[in-house]
Amino acid sequence: MPIKSTMQSSFGRLFDTAFAEAVRDFTGTYPGEGVWDPVEEVTTAQPVIYTGRGVLSRYKKDQVDGINILATDVRLIALVNEVTDQPAPDHIVTAPDLITSQPKQYRVVEATTDPVGVHYQIQLRAT
Repeated sequence: MPIKSTMQSSFGRLFDTAFAEAVRDFTGTYPGEGVWDPVEEVTTAQPVIYTGRGVLSRYKKDQVDGINILATDVRLIALVNEVTDQPAPDHIVTAPDLITSQPKQYRVVEATTDPVGVHYQIQLRAT
């Protein structure tokens, strides 16, 4: 079995067992393709919605620099094979607030994958 398949299977089991209490569903949205009308200043673009699940956490104090990473930023770790589209900067992600568990909107600042392409590490900033 290739390393990627092995890792996806292992991480999926971890999400279902050891991390089950910390795993949360999320949705992401971004404007789809459309035509911009410069006269009316409207677009025909419809929002594209994708879903996934992952683990949300705060950044460590020593990672917060006040410029690239703010104290209020949140990190989302999600499995690539469980996210129905590719997160990218400026997408809007709705996920539970870490304190209240109420739905909260965040803007994607950065979204990267590990070298094998098994998980996303997504930096979220409250909107």
